[in-house]
Amino acid sequence: MHEPEQRAERGTGLGRLAATVERLRQEVREAHAAADGRALIELAKGILVERLRCNPAEAARQLSALAERTQLSQLELAADIVNQAAQDRLTELAGQFVVSAVEQGAPVSLQAEEGDASLAVRLRTAESGILSARDTQAVSESLLQHALAPLGASVVAVWAAGTDGSLTLAGSAGFASGQAMRWRYVPPGVATPARQALVDRRTVWFGDLSEVGLPSIGHQPGEKSGRVAVPAGNGGRILGVLEIGWPHRLSPQPPAIRRQVEALAELVAHTLESHPVTAPQRPDTELVDLVNGLHDPALILRPYLTAEGRLTDFRIQHTNANFVDFAGRSRSTVNGALMLEAYPMAAGEGGLYEKIEHVHATGEPFRAERMPLTALIDQVPLTAIADVSISRHGESVLLIWRVLDEAARVAGLLQHAQRLGRIGGFEENLATGEITWNAQLYTLLGLPPTASPIPLQLLPQHAHTDDAVAIGRFLRTLLHHHLPASTAFRLQRSDGVSRHIRVVAEPVLDAHGDLLSVRGAYQDISAQHWTEVALAATRDQLAHSEQQAAERNRLALQLQQAIMPPTHGPIEAFDLKIAVRYRPAEEEHLVGGDWYDCVILPSKKVLLSVGDVAGHGIDAATGMVILRNALRGLATTGAGPAQLLTWLNLVAHHLTEQVTATAICALFDPETRTLRWARAGHFPPIMVRRDEATELPLIEGVLLGALAEAHFEEGSLRLEKEDVLLMYTDGLIERKDRSLEHSQRQLLSVATAAVPSLEQRLDHLLTYSKSDTDDDTCVVGIQLR
Repeated sequence: MHEPEQRAERGTGLGRLAATVERLRQEVREAHAAADGRALIELAKGILVERLRCNPAEAARQLSALAERTQLSQLELAADIVNQAAQDRLTELAGQFVVSAVEQGAPVSLQAEEGDASLAVRLRTAESGILSARDTQAVSESLLQHALAPLGASVVAVWAAGTDGSLTLAGSAGFASGQAMRWRYVPPGVATPARQALVDRRTVWFGDLSEVGLPSIGHQPGEKSGRVAVPAGNGGRILGVLEIGWPHRLSPQPPAIRRQVEALAELVAHTLESHPVTAPQRPDTELVDLVNGLHDPALILRPYLTAEGRLTDFRIQHTNANFVDFAGRSRSTVNGALMLEAYPMAAGEGGLYEKIEHVHATGEPFRAERMPLTALIDQVPLTAIADVSISRHGESVLLIWRVLDEAARVAGLLQHAQRLGRIGGFEENLATGEITWNAQLYTLLGLPPTASPIPLQLLPQHAHTDDAVAIGRFLRTLLHHHLPASTAFRLQRSDGVSRHIRVVAEPVLDAHGDLLSVRGAYQDISAQHWTEVALAATRDQLAHSEQQAAERNRLALQLQQAIMPPTHGPIEAFDLKIAVRYRPAEEEHLVGGDWYDCVILPSKKVLLSVGDVAGHGIDAATGMVILRNALRGLATTGAGPAQLLTWLNLVAHHLTEQVTATAICALFDPETRTLRWARAGHFPPIMVRRDEATELPLIEGVLLGALAEAHFEEGSLRLEKEDVLLMYTDGLIERKDRSLEHSQRQLLSVATAAVPSLEQRLDHLLTYSKSDTDDDTCVVGIQLR
């Protein structure tokens, strides 16, 4: 055989082998699909048996023949047959998918491509797997494999909702080992995606779970993960939550995907209903026995559903023997009625019905004190205040209320007020001589409850002899002039205790103006009396202290004004022009320790300094004088700014009594036009150059006096012509409602204002500063000409 022929034969053989391999692969894929959807195929055969009235074998042959003619797999054909027969939510979803594909110009066929199952097959296969699953765990695995993995999802969790608002992990798939064990139970009140969906009763999508900060099963902090949580329930009651996760950030999903996820949640609800995770709830007979044992009015409510399973109201199934509603109606009036028929006013927003509906849907109990409840009686609204409790028990909702007796409540409050205020009331009938005291009055006057009340006429016998005149005047005003009266006296109690008592009374007159009786009250004012005595002594002592403080403040102010006048005429030294503005505190008692200094040293260098001693008053003023003069003396040594602050820190720490201060020290050399400077916890100076204001670097330097030994860094800069350097204290920028950083930025903006002179620039800073702490303010300006 020639070589070309051999090559052709080999080519033909290889082609046939490739075709055989591809055919076998296709058969394997179809076999796997058929195995996964065996239940779906069997369901389709059952439909054909019923529609064609044939036996199962004939139905199988018909299904195979139809698949060949339509060029569909048996699984896809089975899904179409079930969809046509069911016409349910899954059928609608598949149809919407086709319409959406047509609108977007995509192929309208739902057939599988390249081995992927179609949407209809995926949904029906998932449904078959759920219906045939032995438990919720198997349901979770079927959902992930058949319906969710093709959507890119990697994990799924099915949560069962408890009667108390808790969540129990009923099934999961795709999570790492141990995750299910750690998340098997979520207590009530713990915020998770599933709980948010349960409480809000709606589907909640999270593009990236790490951005909202909600913990959930399988999610690591900072990990990008898309999530969706869908409530699963029917008849208005949420049985659980379906939670699906993606291993990446999730972009907004199209409506078709959203509807597909909600359809899967309906299938999960069927599973939770068929395979309950928690123990069965107590039967209604037990709930009735419980309700009958309650002393407060209680109602058992059952959901009232339409033929489509939609919740429209609650039926009052049972009321206990103690039931009387807040409108005074008995149990026979409301038993068997619908809630909104018996209590239509409960339907308002945030009202009682909305609370009942929420508890029924989520299982989260509701408690409220002093909640207004309104009923219509003969078209007239009647409102009562009650403590309300609502809880879910299986399918039923238990409603308990306790209407508050406002009159008894007010009487109780009055009794407590009398006890706390040490007040006792009385009434004396002058015609019959009958006297009525309340229980508090016996305790107040130190008498046993069996003792006879004291008549007003005998009151002087129980009082201090010095108070007889005041009591006599009180009795004449009350009994003779028939006018209200009051007085204070010292009561001599039978137990030997003397108390200061105030009595207040008013006459009760008949139609002719004759005196019938007297009503009034006694109050123990002993504590008030001794408080007034102590207050008078304290007032005298305070007046003396205020006088001393005023003298100290006056001395501090005089000392401050002698050394730091509010304005300082401009100083011209070499090529420098120096101006100073000092604004003392508005309140004299806030005399502070701000200082400034401008001195030409023997070395022909110029010393510039600004400082602020902590505190106010004479101590701050004297501390300012010490540091300011010490710096002047130290500067004559010729040392640099950093060394000067090092020495000044020793003065503050060792040679003064706990003085701390911030400061800036600068030396200007007119020959080189160089400014060397150092700071001790103070704001850095501001440089204004060519109408642009910037802060000098924040070099190292701690507060003066804070440490025994401190290191100070030194900075330097060369001034150019018309440069302006500003040094200031914190009184210029401090605000109670803003940070210092914000105020410093504001100051930089104000400092760039166009002004004709250095003095006007300083005045402009003081005028437009936004400080509000009423502290001393000092500003030093240096301009190179």
